[in-house]
Amino acid sequence: MRDRMTSEALIEKVAQGDGSAFKALVEIHQDKVLNLAHRILDDRQRSEDIAQEVFLKVWRSAGSFQGKSKLSTWLYRVTVNLCLKEIKSAQRRKWLRFFHLSPEPHNLAADSLPDESPIAEELVIAQELSRQITDALQSLPENQRIALILKRFDDFSYEEVSVVLGCSVPAVESLMVRAKRSIQKKIKNF
Repeated sequence: MRDRMTSEALIEKVAQGDGSAFKALVEIHQDKVLNLAHRILDDRQRSEDIAQEVFLKVWRSAGSFQGKSKLSTWLYRVTVNLCLKEIKSAQRRKWLRFFHLSPEPHNLAADSLPDESPIAEELVIAQELSRQITDALQSLPENQRIALILKRFDDFSYEEVSVVLGCSVPAVESLMVRAKRSIQKKIKNF
């Protein structure tokens, strides 16, 4: 609650052009914004770029924050919107490369052979499971992936997720069920 009041007081100062308030606001929320972007995009560099864009947008439009929801919900909505825009842009770039450029060769050389000890085997299994979960998460439709990330990783309530996604609570519940089923189906053989 203290962070919320602090953030709301800070955003009012940011709207008045207070640079130190903006710096404090960024310090409070930057890790959450960056982590959300990274979980959606699965690319650290692109996530950092998105986080910078989010806070640039906050600086420019702090006066438009009306306080109808928590500031963190507003920040998450801005982050999700920018991530979705980035995903669509990346898909367009991918298709342009497909039609205009020859495919780049992939380097399939392995760094080294895995150790055969039981600990190494468990590590390989854990890494593979993590990779499969990440792949399954990334393969979900955008709205399902974002709902799951907000609910499971960021502990948002169904109501907060519905505000960020701009849909009803029952729609969020449906997205969660479909996302869980899809992930379970993709990793069931593991």
